[in-house]
Amino acid sequence: MIKSQNYILDFTHVYKDEDIEKIDDINWIDCSDIEGCDLYCSGLAREEIKKRTEKYGIYGIHFIDSGNYHYVTKILTDRIDSKFSLVLYDHHTDMQKPLIEGMTSCGDWAAQVIMENKNLVQLILVGAANEDISQIDVTNKEKLVTFSVEELRNGTGKEKLEDIITDVPFYISIDKDILDRRYIETNWSQGHMPLGMLDHLLEFFLKDKKILGIDICGECQVGLPFPEYIEAEEKNSKTNIQLFEYIKKYRKDL
Repeated sequence: MIKSQNYILDFTHVYKDEDIEKIDDINWIDCSDIEGCDLYCSGLAREEIKKRTEKYGIYGIHFIDSGNYHYVTKILTDRIDSKFSLVLYDHHTDMQKPLIEGMTSCGDWAAQVIMENKNLVQLILVGAANEDISQIDVTNKEKLVTFSVEELRNGTGKEKLEDIITDVPFYISIDKDILDRRYIETNWSQGHMPLGMLDHLLEFFLKDKKILGIDICGECQVGLPFPEYIEAEEKNSKTNIQLFEYIKKYRKDL
C-alpha cells in the first residue's frame, strides 16, 4: 500500500491562526518565500512548488491555502502517470481564457488540465452555475461532465451519474467557495451549499472508488480587519477539520 502523505502548503500563513495543527500526521510545507505564485504561477514558482512537494507525492489529503493557489491541483495531477479522472468541487469553473499566455492561474488551470493532460479520462465539475458552464470553451470538451448548482439544488441531472467512468482512479479537488458563508469565508465569491450536501456528494466517490489524492483550498483573505479575520478563521478551521475527519471516516488509507 502507498503511504499517505498529508500536508499543508503554507503560502500566506493563514493556517497558523487555525486549529489545523490538531490534525495528526500532517506535514507543514512553508511556501511563503516563493515569489510569482499569487493568483498567477510563473515557471520558476511552478518548479519550486514541484520541488518542495516532490517527496510527498500526491497520495493523501492536502490543504493548499486560498483559492489564489488552486492551480496547485494542476501541478499535483501532472504527476499522475496513468489514466485518471479529476473531480472538481468549485463555485467557479476555473476554465477561463488565460489573461497572460504561458502562465497558469487560479482561473484557468482546469482548462489546461482538460486540454493538455493526456492521462485525464474525465473532468467532473460540480457546483458551478449553468451560466458559467455554458461559457466554457476548451478542446477535449467531451471529457467534461458537469453538475451545475441549479441541478444540485433542483435534484435534476442525476442521470449524468451514468456518464461517469468508474474503472479509473479519481483525484478530488475541493474549493470551499462552493459552500455557504455559514461554514466558510473565502477570498472569492461563494455559493450557498450546505456542508452536509458537500459531504453527500463526496460520498459517491469516497465510499468505493479508488482515490489517488485529495486537495482542499478556499481559505480566507489575509489582511481582513481583526474581528472579521478571527471570525472567518474560526469557521474555516472548523470546516477544514470536519472535512478531514469526514474523508478519513470513509478512507482510512488516506
